[in-house]
Amino acid sequence: MGIFNALTTAVGGLQAQSFALQNISGNIANSQTTGFKRTDTSFANLVADSTSAQQVSGGVQALSRPTNTVQGDIQAASVSTFMAINGDGYFAVQKPSGFPDNQPVFAGNELYTRRGDFQMDKDGYLVNGTGYYLEGLPIDPSTGNVTGSVPQVLKITNDFLPAQETTIINYRANLAATPTTQQSAAGGSELLNPADYSAGGDPRVSGDGVVLGADKSTFEAQSITGGSITVYDAQGNPVDVQLRWAKLDSIANGGTDTWELFYQSNTNPSATGVAWTNAGTTFTFNASGQMNPQVPNLTLTNLTVDNHTVGDVVMNFGGNGITQFADQNGVAQVGTLNQNGFAAGQLNGISVSDKGRIVASYSNGRTLDIAEIPLVSFNGDNGLQALDGGAFQATDESGPPLFGASGKIAAQSLEGSNTDISDEFTKLIVTQQAYAANTKIVTTANDMLQETIAMLR
Repeated sequence: MGIFNALTTAVGGLQAQSFALQNISGNIANSQTTGFKRTDTSFANLVADSTSAQQVSGGVQALSRPTNTVQGDIQAASVSTFMAINGDGYFAVQKPSGFPDNQPVFAGNELYTRRGDFQMDKDGYLVNGTGYYLEGLPIDPSTGNVTGSVPQVLKITNDFLPAQETTIINYRANLAATPTTQQSAAGGSELLNPADYSAGGDPRVSGDGVVLGADKSTFEAQSITGGSITVYDAQGNPVDVQLRWAKLDSIANGGTDTWELFYQSNTNPSATGVAWTNAGTTFTFNASGQMNPQVPNLTLTNLTVDNHTVGDVVMNFGGNGITQFADQNGVAQVGTLNQNGFAAGQLNGISVSDKGRIVASYSNGRTLDIAEIPLVSFNGDNGLQALDGGAFQATDESGPPLFGASGKIAAQSLEGSNTDISDEFTKLIVTQQAYAANTKIVTTANDMLQETIAMLR
């Protein structure tokens, strides 16, 4: 009988609109939940078997429609380990199966989330606000390359960063064609004069190659500073290396523009102690101010300053790294001066880079990439099974996880909920009206049944 079918259909309509209301309420409730993906509701009609001449509109069924692929707004955050995904992808995470001895144990149940409010806990794990532990790929600190292809739960250790001995100094500079050294009326006063070094002999490469303490002031008056740099020995002790340039000959005096480089061996030498040591290489320049021949590098053999031995250090100048052009101040203008050593350092903190890497900062000023965060994609995103806390589990409908998603990580950011409050209120009004209309069907059907019963009396 049509009245009973109408009553059943109206009850189904009430159930469907109640289901829609449940989704709307959940969407509104989670409008401020990090990484939340709203659930929309779609409706499907249910048609009973009948002939074409007696077809009826039938009942209704409410179905969930996930919005896992709909991006939420990305907002800046102040926490250095917070991150958001801009575009396609999910973070790979795990939830501990237990905490024996207050340490998390993982059963290998891979889950996925867009919620990126990760912070380091007391044990060094990166955990988001709902208790999911971030996975990543370790990075070899010596090469900066990722090791392995299977993500693992990340645990940041509080180990010291070992010291690294200096082995290379990169140096580029321009030497003033006429250095401001001894200035007098005599020609060639800007040049180093070997005759003035009675205590230690000729400091040039062809001579003894050192400047003794007794001649220290004479040498410093006849040379110009080449800059200074702190290098490190094998234990990470800092060693200050002072450089000076001395011009030995010049075209203006009928010779060739020639220079030699010295480094300070002792800051407070005795009269017979070595104050400055010749680097052991002659630099000659043509009339255009270019080195000829080129000196791309030299080695400071067993570099020792104030009894601190660093070892052999290569000074890299590169092509045309040292030039001789006019300089009105008569000094050496240093363009590049850096080295590859550092002292040991303690972990100060970690952050996330826009390249999707975990970066550790140490007390010695060094930063080091220690892990890379892979992003996972699915062919059927909306087939994922939603879990508590903004996590998802792969299903047959979603397909297996695929590493190498096209999305990018936005550092110090969070993805907000993709719920649109105004849109949800609109749906709320429509749902309320549809629900009320179905109640009218129930009331009308009841009245008609009452009329039918009364007809029999």
